[in-house]
Amino acid sequence: MHYLDHNATSPLRPEARAAIERALGSANPSSIHAEGRKARALVEEARARVAKLANTDPQNVIFTSGGTEANALALHAAIYGSAEAEARLTRIFVSAIEHESVLANINALIDRFAGLRLETLPVTANGTLDLDALRVALREGKGRALVAVMAANNETGVIQPIAEIAKLAREAGARLFVDAIQAAGKIPLDFDADYLTISSHKLGGPQGAGALILKSGAPFAPQILGGGQERGHRAGTENVPAIAGFGAAAAEAGSTLSTALRDRFERALKEIVPDAIIFGSDAPRLVNTSNFALPNILAETAVMALDLDSVMISSGAACSSGKVRPSHVLAAMGVSEDVASCALRVSFGWNSTEQDADAAIASLSKLLARARSRAAA
Repeated sequence: MHYLDHNATSPLRPEARAAIERALGSANPSSIHAEGRKARALVEEARARVAKLANTDPQNVIFTSGGTEANALALHAAIYGSAEAEARLTRIFVSAIEHESVLANINALIDRFAGLRLETLPVTANGTLDLDALRVALREGKGRALVAVMAANNETGVIQPIAEIAKLAREAGARLFVDAIQAAGKIPLDFDADYLTISSHKLGGPQGAGALILKSGAPFAPQILGGGQERGHRAGTENVPAIAGFGAAAAEAGSTLSTALRDRFERALKEIVPDAIIFGSDAPRLVNTSNFALPNILAETAVMALDLDSVMISSGAACSSGKVRPSHVLAAMGVSEDVASCALRVSFGWNSTEQDADAAIASLSKLLARARSRAAA
C-alpha cells in the first residue's frame, strides 16, 4: 500500500501508539488519589509537548476532542468572550479559502448576534490572502474586528503571510484567529495570534484529540460547561490515551519532512503530463503537499483508479463524509469548475518513501495511457 493522504489523516506514529497503550485504563485525571495523579501527569506531559510545538506556554493549551471542536471553541470564545460593550466584536473578516469547520461555525454564530457582520476576503490567483483587501477592510467600519485565517491551506498547501496579517490586525486593534491544523509540524508556529488551533491526527497522533492555544488575556467564554476541566475552559473528563498520543506525536512532528518527495513527484508528473496544473506553485507551500489537475481526467475517476493500484490519494479536502464536490478553495483562486473537477491532492508524511511517490506516478501513467487509448479509438 502507498498512502499519500497525510493531509486528511497521518497514520499513527509508533511513538503515539506506545503512549496510547501506556495510558489505556488510566484513572480520572481530576481525581486526587495516586492513580488520578498518574493520569494527570500524562495529560500535563502531553500539554508541555503540544505547547513546545505551538511555541507557547503549557498553561495556554486547552485540549479538545479534535480540530473541528478547537475551531468552534476559538470562534465561540472570541465572540461570546467579547460580549461586553467596550470589547464587543462587530466585524469578522475571513478568507474565502477557510476550512468548512471555520466557515460553518462563523455563519452559525453570525445568525445569533445582531450587529455582527461577516466579510469574506478574496485571495490571489496563487491562493494567498489579498493583503490590500484586508488593509482596506480593517480601515473601514467601526468596532472591534476578528480576523480568521488559516496558516496553510489543507488542499493546496499554500502558506499564508501570517506575520503580515498579524501586523495589520494589531495596528487596527483587531483580534486574530489562526487555524494551524494543517500547518502544525510542517512550519514553525511562531504566530502572534489570540487563538490558534491544532489537531492530533494531522501529526500522526490519534483521532479524537486537538487543542486551542489561547493567548494570555484574549477574550474567552467556555462552550461546554460542567466539571471545570481544562482550568474551566472546556468541561468533560480528558481523554487521557488520546491526549497522551497527541503529545507523543507533537514531540516527533516535523522531524522527517522536506521538499524532496514533493519535488520528486512534481518533476515526474510534469514529465508524463506537461500540461498538468499545479495549484499554488508560485506561492510558499507546505513541503508535503501537491494539489494538481490532469486535464480531462475527472478527480473521482483518478482517485478510484489509483485506489485499485493500492495508491491512496485525495480529490482535495477529505473532511466531508466522502463527498466529492467542487472545491471552494480553487473557486476562490479563480479556477474554473471544469479544471477544479480534475483536481487531485497528494500529501506526504512521516512514513512516506520515494517508492510511494514513484508508485503514484506509475499509476497515473497507466490511467493516462488508458484515457489516451480511449480517445484515439
